[in-house]
Amino acid sequence: MAKKTKILVADDEPKILMFVRANLEARGYEVHTARDGVEAVDTASLVSPDVVVLDVNMPRMDGIEACRRIREWGTMPIIILSVRGDERDKVQALDEGADDYMTKPFGLDELLARIRVALRHSTGLVSTAPSLKAGDLEIDFASRVVRRHGEVLKLTKTEYELLAYLASNPGKVLTHKQILHSVWGPEYGEESEYVRVFIRQLRSKIEDDPSSPNLIITEPRVGYRFAAGAA
Repeated sequence: MAKKTKILVADDEPKILMFVRANLEARGYEVHTARDGVEAVDTASLVSPDVVVLDVNMPRMDGIEACRRIREWGTMPIIILSVRGDERDKVQALDEGADDYMTKPFGLDELLARIRVALRHSTGLVSTAPSLKAGDLEIDFASRVVRRHGEVLKLTKTEYELLAYLASNPGKVLTHKQILHSVWGPEYGEESEYVRVFIRQLRSKIEDDPSSPNLIITEPRVGYRFAAGAA
């Protein structure tokens, strides 16, 4: 029997929790629920879900803090739900380790689509090259392992997908929209803050000097390119 995909949903509104759980289970997912941030962190550590969905406004510990705690050890995709939808709130959530952000109220079809995108991060993008080396950075596409100075880097699944996409197109200028479509999915195209936040996070892990990068180069008002001949 095939192993079911596990999804953890945390929300302090029982009706939302029941609605989401019923619809996900009807589609074959194994669903675990939590009603506050502390329970969400504890459940995530116990069941190791493939995707985590966290509401921001929960008792005992809010969703942003729960995201931060889970991200200390977990690399699974995390989707944040919030009634606030301005860019500053989205950037804060992404900065703390979230992979995606949805504004309440949301439609079931949209949530299902976001979960499918998150799961694609788990299965990965395919590269035609087995590996790539740029200076002290080495990307093994086959095993999805990234090393710097010989040490394995801890990247979230979305961070890896972004790096793999850039590195699979060395020297090519990739627009914000191209990156969003390829890494997050065709449903995305206007969320340029996602790209900015994750580029910043990647640079902090792979660049000698993130403020003066030589691997991921910014093309002002257009997008980014991976330096093909980085030394």
